[in-house]
Amino acid sequence: MPFLFRNSQSTYRRKTIIQCSGLYKKYNRKVALENVSVTLEKGKIYAFLGPNGSGKTTFMKILANLTEQSKGTVLFDGESLTVKSRAKIAYLPTESHAYPFMTVDDFGKYYAYFFKDFDRNRFKDWVERMQIPFQTPFKVLSSGMDKKVRVAATLARSAELLILDEPFNGVDLLAREEIEKMILESMTEEKTVILSSHLVEEVESYIDFALFFRHGSLIATEDVEKMRQESGKSLTDLYRELLAGEGM
Repeated sequence: MPFLFRNSQSTYRRKTIIQCSGLYKKYNRKVALENVSVTLEKGKIYAFLGPNGSGKTTFMKILANLTEQSKGTVLFDGESLTVKSRAKIAYLPTESHAYPFMTVDDFGKYYAYFFKDFDRNRFKDWVERMQIPFQTPFKVLSSGMDKKVRVAATLARSAELLILDEPFNGVDLLAREEIEKMILESMTEEKTVILSSHLVEEVESYIDFALFFRHGSLIATEDVEKMRQESGKSLTDLYRELLAGEGM
């Protein structure tokens, strides 16, 4: 029996990257998250779905160790979140974090300086494929080009957990396809990607799990492939059922 116990613990630690229990977050009098409990596995892509103000961004910032929960626990690879664990997490915020005077090349140097796990060659390869000149200042980039460069920089890190808050927001169809390719190319068995999106139909083809949020609560977690096989429903169908009247 002791052997079996040790083996099960080893399996748990190998597969689980995030375990949350009873998360609660309050800003002044506003409850942003309420009693969220979930386990996330390595090597999977998760989509956080729900209307604006449903708690997705707050949850992502807690997982990225950028804000602290009011109650509850978060374990990263079996241990509490610390400054050390933050180095293994890459986070893409919704707002641009590039200075207007920076060029695309400057932005790559900025990431290389602050993040030891940044792969400058991978970043350059992705930027070249998107045909964005390296000497272009951010102040003249369109919102879509700005987003593509920031996504490329985030995904070029060898982080164990990649958190992308609305990576497709404000970009056209071709740009979304390029971002999707970068996400899939960055995946390994040891990496986990979490993304939020309002484009339910587009993410369905490549995500593994969908987590649905409403009014600060996690109301459902679905294995996407299993859902399709067992019920024949699409992710959009389920979104409409769970979040009727909330908007996409």
